[in-house]
Amino acid sequence: MAAYAGIIFDLDGVICSTDQYHYLAWKALADRLGIPFDRERNNLLRGVSRMDSLNIILEKSDQTYTDAEKAAFAAEKNDLYRESLKQMSPADLSPSVLNTLNAFRAMGLRLAIGSSSKNTPFILERIGLGDFFDAVADGNCITHSKPHPEVFLKAADMLGLSPDQCCVVEDAHAGVEAAVAGGFACAAMGDARDDERATYHLNQFSDLQQYIQA
Repeated sequence: MAAYAGIIFDLDGVICSTDQYHYLAWKALADRLGIPFDRERNNLLRGVSRMDSLNIILEKSDQTYTDAEKAAFAAEKNDLYRESLKQMSPADLSPSVLNTLNAFRAMGLRLAIGSSSKNTPFILERIGLGDFFDAVADGNCITHSKPHPEVFLKAADMLGLSPDQCCVVEDAHAGVEAAVAGGFACAAMGDARDDERATYHLNQFSDLQQYIQA
């Protein structure tokens, strides 16, 4: 018997990885504006909304910008990012992730995505999971990004489940914080694997199965 009725997955870094595309798009914008930006700085943007990410980048600028200018910068970055995402295909979905997802589906679990990204539907379509999940809560339907728990609470609500019936899978510390704040169990992997707030610590995505079947 499964330990949970539903699983809510972050998208980027959990189901697939678009980190490189994000970094290159932000880097191109920062370079154009003459703002220092590197991979270390990029790590501060993990699990953070587009506008919050932009504000983190602009902290290193000696100029101030209007809201209209910031909106234009965010749109510019997203155009660069979406153009690069066209390179994605089902080959970007690892067999291990797909097999594990199919195993959970066979167990009768309800599966959802909980991502701050507004590009979530496009990415899911590109990797062949456009219609796979029972619910998708993303940046298009929330007003607060992680570490606020809104996206996970909305995903659980869309599944018809309470937080204590779900496990969230995250790779960012902001996501772990959001899950815990929402009252969810959390399985952490990647950069957040050793986060002490997480319920489970995964070396790889497929490790999740042993905890869900517990």
